[in-house]
Order: sequence, then structure tokens, then C-alpha cells
Amino acid sequence: MRSQDLSYYARQSPITDPGRMSGWLADVPNDLSDMRRIARGLVIHYRAERPLEQGIAPQRLAEVDTRYADEMLARLAELDNRTLTATRQPTERLVGCCRDFTVLFLTMARAAGIPARARVGFATYFVPGYSVDHVVAEVWDTAGQRWRLVDAELGDDHVGPDESARIDPLNVDRDKFLVAGAAWRLCRARKADAESFLVDPHLDIVQMRSWPYLRHNLVHDLAALNKVEMLLWDSWGMIEPESLGLGDIELLDRLAKLTSFIDPDPSELRAFYTAEPELQVPVRVTSYDPLGGEPRQVLLR
Repeated sequence: MRSQDLSYYARQSPITDPGRMSGWLADVPNDLSDMRRIARGLVIHYRAERPLEQGIAPQRLAEVDTRYADEMLARLAELDNRTLTATRQPTERLVGCCRDFTVLFLTMARAAGIPARARVGFATYFVPGYSVDHVVAEVWDTAGQRWRLVDAELGDDHVGPDESARIDPLNVDRDKFLVAGAAWRLCRARKADAESFLVDPHLDIVQMRSWPYLRHNLVHDLAALNKVEMLLWDSWGMIEPESLGLGDIELLDRLAKLTSFIDPDPSELRAFYTAEPELQVPVRVTSYDPLGGEPRQVLLR
């Protein structure tokens, strides 16, 4: 990895930029373990952690649509204006999902000049027999000269479904979290069952499982690698067609190959992204409502 490529990922994106809330990061230690611990304490998952049962008002569930880090931090300051390092009660955290733990972690890492990026894919360490939609961070390990996966949502004592081994949230194994390109290629080679890749086994929605969702996460992962960290229910371009032609599948195969490398070339990623209009995030996207409301057209900054 060339130094100029690392510097690209050490700078904030329009999504992770803390903006007017930058001063609030001053007390955050320049240690990845501390940053991960802090990020984990800033968000309560809108489904997995049952926020309504922990005293959060129903109308606050809409916080899960908070897109930009500066708005996340501003809302957190409204809930509790102490330093970010202070321990928060569940009602003092932002209602969000895996993507939001990751965005706040990236904001802190990039503010410290640490190269970091989001990766969209599937985790095997939540539901037995399934690879579940998930977003983690990928951080440059200077000592090891490699990218390693960091899951800001996981507790320190998280174990996989078989309870045989602890998942290290600061160094997640690549076979435990599959980036979307790797998942796509495994399924295309019939080495994995596409039906096991999904958002939730209990959600019987065609678009949220199997090939449609593998495609969804593949396109989202390319956006994240180009520092456009979207809400997971955003849709655009190649995500939307109900059926694909041979040319579309060939394009997605090429994308999967490029993004499944452990260290994809950032210049190739940017060239691929800018050359394919159906893969680029447009200025206006369709954003579906994870709470069950109507889809919305959202104009991005």
C-alpha cells in the first residue's frame, strides 16, 4: 500500500466529517482499542438491543436514519453533553445499527490520522447457519503492514453461534466476516449457498436475502471503499433492477473480484467506480424505511 493511498483513507469523507462537532473529539485517545470501546458505547442497536425495553421513546427509533457523523455527534451531545469518553446509559445513546457504530469509529480514527474505511458484507458470528448483513471497519495495521477488520459493535466477550471461540473485535477473522465481493464469488462458484446470505432469517422479503442482497452489499461495499458510507437501506443504480442481463452479471463479477482482494488497489477502485454510472452513488437515492414506512427520495449533501 503506497503512502498516498493510505493518506486517502486517513482523511474524513463527507459522511464521517465531524464538522462543527470536531472539538468534541479532542478527548478521544489515539488508541484503536479505546476508539472501538467508545464507539460501542455511543449507539444502541435499533433491533438487536431492544431499545424500547430500555426506556427509549418510540419516536426516537427514527434516529436510525441519521446519515452524517456531525448530526450523530450533535444528537449525542443533546442526549448527554459530557465528553465522548464518559459512560452512557442506553437512553443517552444514539439509536442506530452496525453502520453507525462503524461510522463513528471511522470518524475518530480518521481524526487521529489513522487510515480506516468501512466494509460491507456478511458476518457468520450472529446466527447459526447464516451469514448476516453487517458493516465493520477495516484499519491499516502499520506494524503488520496489512488491513485488519475491526467490529465496533461487538462486545469484548462475543462468541460465535457455536460458542467455541471468542470473536476478537479488534481483529476479526476474514472467514468470520466476508466482504461482499468474497461472498458473491463463493456463491457464484457454488462453494456457499446464496440463500444463507441475508439481513435476518425471520424477514421473508425477497430483496433482503440471497442474490438480490448479495448484489446490494456488493454495490454498497464499492461505495464504502470510495468513502461513501451509505445507509444500508439506500438503493440506487445496479441495486434496483429486478432482473439482470449477462452484461450486468459480468460487471458484478468483475466488481466482486476487485473488491474481494484483501488489499484492493484504491486507484483501481476509484477508476472502476467512476467508470460505471450504475455503480456510482447519485446525488439522489431511494431510501427505504427500516421501520416500515414508505420509501423516500433523499438528496445527499
